[in-house]
Amino acid sequence: MLGFILRRTAIAIAILLLVALLLFAMMHMIPGDPTVVALGPRSTPEMREAFRAMMGLDRPVLDQLGLLLVRLAQGDLGLDVWSRRPVLTMVLEVLPYTVALALASFVWALALGLVLGCVAVVHHGKWGDWLIGAVSVSFVAVPSFVVALYSLLIFAVWLNWLPAIGAGEPGDIGAQLRALILPSFAVGLGWVGYISRLVRAAMIEAMGEDYVRTLRAYGVGEGRIIYRYALKQALLAILSVIAIGFGSLLTGSIFAEIVFTRPGLGKMTYDAVISRNFPLVMGTVLVTSALYVTCMILADVLSAWLDPRVRSAI
Repeated sequence: MLGFILRRTAIAIAILLLVALLLFAMMHMIPGDPTVVALGPRSTPEMREAFRAMMGLDRPVLDQLGLLLVRLAQGDLGLDVWSRRPVLTMVLEVLPYTVALALASFVWALALGLVLGCVAVVHHGKWGDWLIGAVSVSFVAVPSFVVALYSLLIFAVWLNWLPAIGAGEPGDIGAQLRALILPSFAVGLGWVGYISRLVRAAMIEAMGEDYVRTLRAYGVGEGRIIYRYALKQALLAILSVIAIGFGSLLTGSIFAEIVFTRPGLGKMTYDAVISRNFPLVMGTVLVTSALYVTCMILADVLSAWLDPRVRSAI
């Protein structure tokens, strides 16, 4: 088991290194002078040279790459271009907002997706199954930014039930929870459809297993078979997908954070790209990638721990 974890960790480090190299290459391939974009067309040549020196852009490309890799190995993401604050500190300040949004979206999407999947299995082949299938596919098909815009328009503007922007006042738990409802709804709605279809497919497969026929032969009720035995096996089968889904929620909240003007990694990345703040772009993307890869590792480890077949294959 330890060797399995070490191999997954080595793969994760290699992925993050590849992400850093791709980011470095893309930043240097972006057309235009970053100093002009950052300082504006009226900036003087002296100002541009000073900015280029501050960003390290006056050095050879290989020197820039070597310095970047050395800093990353030391856990140093650099300094923000404008505030000169450590990028890691800035990222950690907004990270709780993104984690809270992803966690809230994940919890309600998982709960509703499990219920819909189980109900679809109970009514397998009937109108209830078809209706849930149509609704689930509709949830998947609608982009999250469309859900965000319409939910903002309906519940915040027309009905004035929920706040339109922001993350709530610091220290006011009630206001923070109310500000979390619309963004989590927009981010998690598509995953309700994904999870319900995955649960349905996994449970239908589980219902065809030999032990289910044995339970029926012993007179065990259908409801008990579905919710106590088949659901457990279905959850083991889709555990990896659920964990990766949580990682996707962490990395896919950018539209909700922009639409609802909510602080977080997504909005910080967007603002940094617009201002050509290369160190901040690098830091936010690397932290986001690290979170996603961590979710993948946890999914693999949990699958190996819970499923003896996976452990025997290690």
